[in-house]
Amino acid sequence: MKRIFSLLLIAFSIGLTPAQAQLEPFTDYEISDAVWEIGTIKVKTNAGDHYLEGLKATWVRGAEISKELGYIEDYSIYSSITPESGDFNLLLVTKYASLADMTPSKEKYEAIMDALGQEQADADSKRALETYPELREITGSYIVHEIDLK
Repeated sequence: MKRIFSLLLIAFSIGLTPAQAQLEPFTDYEISDAVWEIGTIKVKTNAGDHYLEGLKATWVRGAEISKELGYIEDYSIYSSITPESGDFNLLLVTKYASLADMTPSKEKYEAIMDALGQEQADADSKRALETYPELREITGSYIVHEIDLK
């Protein structure tokens, strides 16, 4: 034990200390204005196609309308090639130009509802409430910026 302590003391005295971070934001790396909202979903075994069918009618349709109206830049769905491992097997990703674009407003809500129609919105809500809990579990939600190291 005395020998280990002596070796550590020598190591620290000659400068073998853990390195301190030297990177500076906006000098050594850029942080994007754009933000990505990522939902992690655990789709139940053999329910993937049924859930995707529902997403096409609800989430994708809403994302398309939001993109056409300029409220989002893009959206994607990613599926794991190892669906039974980990806490999730599906990612729902929405890209916004900035964090400010995620802010809800009456104007955005009304424009989306006008494009979607109240009947379709009601059907989508019913589907999400009645069907989705049987098909999946939402395991997380994240909002991230891209980091570009220089």
